[in-house]
Amino acid sequence: MKILLKDTFLNRLDNQTDFIAIDSPKSARKFKKEILHAINKIIDNPRSCRKSIYFDDETIRDLIFKGYTIVFKINTENIEVFGFVKYQNNVVD
Repeated sequence: MKILLKDTFLNRLDNQTDFIAIDSPKSARKFKKEILHAINKIIDNPRSCRKSIYFDDETIRDLIFKGYTIVFKINTENIEVFGFVKYQNNVVD
């Protein structure tokens, strides 16, 4: 099984690391390294991650990492990582 990082995921990850780098380039590099390491670990047992709360599909899963949700789809030959969402608490004034 192989991990494919889709453009949608990579663009959102780059945007987030750019934002973190404004205050700390070192922290941004560390964050990106850690998140990619966490993604690589799912290859051993992708179904250990919860079923996605965003999709009604058993093959789509959510990996939670430091308050972020990484959404991926399990296919027969690969794992497609396509989503990257930060938890947001919507407060109504």
